[in-house]
Amino acid sequence: MAASRHRSLRRTATVATALAAVALTAGLTTGCEAVDKALDCVRTADAIADSVTELQQAVENTSDPTQWEESLDSIDKNLDRIGDQTDNTDVNQAVDDLGKAVDNVRTSVENGDSTPDLSPITDAAGELTKVCTP
Repeated sequence: MAASRHRSLRRTATVATALAAVALTAGLTTGCEAVDKALDCVRTADAIADSVTELQQAVENTSDPTQWEESLDSIDKNLDRIGDQTDNTDVNQAVDDLGKAVDNVRTSVENGDSTPDLSPITDAAGELTKVCTP
């Protein structure tokens, strides 16, 4: 009988150890995924900041709205990338706000504005960078 209990205890310990290992591995995998998502958010926010800088330079240095459109398109592309990668409410709100600001500038340019107000874009890009920072 003692041998039977010993085998039962060993089996229980083995099962418990295996379950603990699975739980630990799952926790580490989930943690890494969260870190990867945060890093992707930071990288994309950085790319958006670069696009915003390019937009500012294009508006300051040229009167060619097609160059402005290229920068706006680049921002939109990066916003789509962040939106697809996150389920974070703050990040999604910042993405939406920046998207609206880009749309407003695009509309201004299409309506012939040669000096569009870029401050809403820079403000929204700053907010996105802030919420993406881990």
